Amino acid sequence: MIRIFYREGLIIRSYQLEDHERAFEEKENLLWVDIFNPEENEVQWVQANFQIEFPSLSEREDIEISSRYWEEKDSITINTFFLIREEDNAFNETVSFILKEDYIITVRYRQLKTFSEFVRRMMTNPTVFKTGYHVFAGIMEIKVASDADVMESISKEISKLGKIVSTGSIDVTESVFESISFYEDINMTIRESLIDKQRVFSSMLKSYKIPLDVKEEIRIMIKDVNSLIDYTKFNFERLNYLQNTFLGLLNIEQNKVIKIFTVLAMVFLPPTLIASIYGMNFQYIPELEWKYGYYMALAGMVLSATIPLIIFKKKGWL
Repeated sequence: MIRIFYREGLIIRSYQLEDHERAFEEKENLLWVDIFNPEENEVQWVQANFQIEFPSLSEREDIEISSRYWEEKDSITINTFFLIREEDNAFNETVSFILKEDYIITVRYRQLKTFSEFVRRMMTNPTVFKTGYHVFAGIMEIKVASDADVMESISKEISKLGKIVSTGSIDVTESVFESISFYEDINMTIRESLIDKQRVFSSMLKSYKIPLDVKEEIRIMIKDVNSLIDYTKFNFERLNYLQNTFLGLLNIEQNKVIKIFTVLAMVFLPPTLIASIYGMNFQYIPELEWKYGYYMALAGMVLSATIPLIIFKKKGWL
């Protein structure tokens, strides 16, 4: 699907392109060409009418800065991550931006809330978005704010997890470790997305093609991104602390169990020794003819088990 936005005086209008065979001759007032999940004929139409090359799959997925941002004589191509948070998952989707003359071409393969929100904002304040560079800055401003919201949500969920760990209950051992691993993965995904934006914004600030007012917006956004990157470090530290705390509690509980088994082994060791001695089947055993030998052996086993228990209790080992 191709949606075209163009300026008409002080307002911005849009329409969905239906005829993929006719030549496009409205570039004078063109502002934005939004391409969503394009088919082959749509790709060919865009390449023929705008003299651009669609970023290849390897360029879209490559994390090297040379594949994320590059400038040519009459255009700037940007591939940047858009963080997508689903109920039980988070991942980065690459979106391509091609800035050429005063318009912008975007290529995406997934419905993104950021784009629909930006369209509403653009239609409400059309005079603010004069060129494709301003469109790019507007989209990224919404995306950075969205990433901040996701970060805030993750932080609240980590805080809830911290309260569970602080109760000292080990009945939720497996679920706690799964939750910590889950939030570490999400936090890493967010960090990758933010670092990608940081590198793209830094490259744009060095470009002579970017208008000065747009550069000022990018400077503000890069400060926000830097603060969010610092917050991801804080989240990693919190998760590491929770993991160490829970492992410490788990070790304490395991030590208690081992202690109980050790005490029981020490308690039953003397009675076992007595029973083993008098359970030997030798013909000549000195106590074999004792009238009360059986009862004396039982009494010895009871005493040898009771005395260690009394000693352990006095020392506070029980």
